[in-house]
Amino acid sequence: MATTRTAAAALGAVAAAGGAAFAWGALVERNRFTIRHEVLPVLEPGARDLTVLHLADLHMAPWQRRKQEWVRSLATIEPDLIVNTGDNLGHQEGLQGLEYALEPFAGIAGVYVNGSNDYFGPQAKNPLRYFGGPSGRPDKAASLDTAALESHFEESLGWLSLNNAARAIEIRGSRIEFFGVNDAHRGWDRLDTLPGAIEELRENVGWQDDRTGPGAVAIGVTHAPYRRVLDSFVTNGADVIFAGHTHGGQVRIPGLPALVTNCDIPREQAQGLSLWRHAGHSAYLNVSAGIGTSIYAPVRFACPPEAVVVTLTAGEFGYS
Repeated sequence: MATTRTAAAALGAVAAAGGAAFAWGALVERNRFTIRHEVLPVLEPGARDLTVLHLADLHMAPWQRRKQEWVRSLATIEPDLIVNTGDNLGHQEGLQGLEYALEPFAGIAGVYVNGSNDYFGPQAKNPLRYFGGPSGRPDKAASLDTAALESHFEESLGWLSLNNAARAIEIRGSRIEFFGVNDAHRGWDRLDTLPGAIEELRENVGWQDDRTGPGAVAIGVTHAPYRRVLDSFVTNGADVIFAGHTHGGQVRIPGLPALVTNCDIPREQAQGLSLWRHAGHSAYLNVSAGIGTSIYAPVRFACPPEAVVVTLTAGEFGYS
């Protein structure tokens, strides 16, 4: 009898601890919005610092007012550039809340790529399936108004699409080449067309004939940080790469790498700043843990939601 009572007490303690952890993750941590700061010395010597705000995986639903207000508050950072790495929508009516959240950033230079949740609504899934590998294609997911989302980004906010495209911006005297891909998680990346897009950009950019100006910094942008995409970006000369998608693992064991990544990136690089090396070259890789979660899995543990503020600063040598 004593043994039975001891076992029951132990099971009860485990259940209580599990319940407390779930309550923390669902009620507290997923709303414990944080800002991570990074500094990257990639600009030309003497260049003025550039403040980049990296937004990822908002998964916005219309009722998420706390998240919307927090995103709006990030305007006090006064970024020079917004990099949005996709999965902005988390509900069929999510665009309304997203428009409100991003309203203060209208007119600030920005670039974006799409994730699958900019095309399809979320689905209820067994979270244990992620341990078997990246999630599959949605089967019965509702289609989202991607055209309206992109119209808002480009016409209302003035951001540039990098979905299998290359663009260029000059900001505070620094020249930046951007290239990106559509969602690699769904296989929509067109890495075969990327070199041609970059070559066309460099042939037609306004500063092409000005040899006295600073060399350009190259930034690659992807939603999902698959190895093939990161390798291609490095091969094509990226100095910095921005990505999201992983949610940093979303539910983690403190002090350990992400348990799952939902792609093939190494688990220790599923969140934070690291170096991605390929074929003798390297680039800074910033993977955001993201700001939101699926409405069907509203839990985070040891992995709070984050926006990332990256300061691009002058290095000891140029990258031209």
